[in-house]
Amino acid sequence: MGVITLLAAVAYAVLGLAKLATYQATTFDLVIVDQAVRNYAGLRPPYVPVLGTFHGRGLDYLQLADHFSPVYALLAPLYWIHDGPATLIVAQAALFAAAIPFLWRHTRRVLGAAPAYLVSVAYALSWPIAQAAAFDVHEVMFVPLLTAIAIERYHAGRVLPAALALFGLLLVKEDMGLMVIGAGLYLFAIGDRWRGVLAAASGLGAVLLVRGLLITAFGGEATDFWAYRHLGPDAPAALLTLVSDPVAALTLPFSAEAKVDTLFLLAWPTLLCCLLSPLSLAALPHVLERLLSDREQWWQADYHYSAFTVIVLFCAGADGLARLLRRVRRADDAALKLAWAAAVCAVAITLVPGYGLDRLYHADLYREPRAAAAAAAEAVRQVPEGSTVEAANSLGPALTSRATVLLWRREPHGAPWVVADLGRWEYPFGSLDDQVVAVSELLSAGYTRVFERDGYLVLRRD
Repeated sequence: MGVITLLAAVAYAVLGLAKLATYQATTFDLVIVDQAVRNYAGLRPPYVPVLGTFHGRGLDYLQLADHFSPVYALLAPLYWIHDGPATLIVAQAALFAAAIPFLWRHTRRVLGAAPAYLVSVAYALSWPIAQAAAFDVHEVMFVPLLTAIAIERYHAGRVLPAALALFGLLLVKEDMGLMVIGAGLYLFAIGDRWRGVLAAASGLGAVLLVRGLLITAFGGEATDFWAYRHLGPDAPAALLTLVSDPVAALTLPFSAEAKVDTLFLLAWPTLLCCLLSPLSLAALPHVLERLLSDREQWWQADYHYSAFTVIVLFCAGADGLARLLRRVRRADDAALKLAWAAAVCAVAITLVPGYGLDRLYHADLYREPRAAAAAAAEAVRQVPEGSTVEAANSLGPALTSRATVLLWRREPHGAPWVVADLGRWEYPFGSLDDQVVAVSELLSAGYTRVFERDGYLVLRRD
């Protein structure tokens, strides 16, 4: 088990570090997290100037006003050892892999030792973790481990550690109360009703507290991530819409092909056996949060969102198979358990191509796409240490350890330095032409060129 865990951590770390070294990592969100953790490490509030200026809320914008993720403070001591975004990538890799021993213990208890190894490999190769590991760093790094602890410890009869893990989820993101509500639904469904009601009430209370009070108290807006305007302007109106038209509410999660694809991809790695377990109820509120929204990126499998629920569904798959075998009076059939686990592992392997881990065996991960890494490194070196710089999305991670990075965009922030990449499209511009126009406007406003090569351009304000 230790070997599987170690190999998984190394694979995730190599994926992220190779992207960082070849300027394929991005300011949004790697620099955002770096700035927050860097400030925690300096015993300062978690200011994220790159996000504050993006939203027009100033350099002293708090990360807690964007996503409520005080759990990032736990990473601060790592910055006392090595200060930089590479530390975050390695920490995320280790946290994703750290869920494996708990998944293994849960599966071994339910199905046996051999199936537990195969299911652990399936998780390590799973597409939700691959996509999360390939998309810089996010608060989701804490969720598989915490959910694995909660499920395994509760199944082992250790309620207190399970409850503490659920509480930890509430410190990861403002919507993790939904996962706790889902855990309450599961507990209620299996007959642990008092704990179920308590968990659901705690999750609901946390969502209301964080959304209604804490985020606004830290300088954010409660509507910043309201993605249900098609249902109403706020939560009560949206709930009223869903209740008043239950048929539409039931069909909304299946209203787009991308939603159906994601739902199938979530269940298929367990051969749909997760649907046979009440444990899947723990994932249901978070999945519905995504599929009921009006934000297409939330529906898709392209980003990190599915990593929030992946451990729940693997554990539910093992539990679902055990329930099925008991129903057909073959609970002791070790061959069937092993066959299912082998098939689950095979499915995970077949899904590797096309998702994040697929890049590990392709050369483009290990070299800058335009063979211009030397020019990018030279452009970055032009920026003096301790300065403020507006940087292209792909260049911010290389600067954040020694400069205050803002995202370069069409609306200038007046920073003394600008580092642009005109060789490829860069978020948040609409096109390469927009970037060229933005550079022309900066030159007209008094900036001068100090470096230009292979599409990289450094401007200084006189």
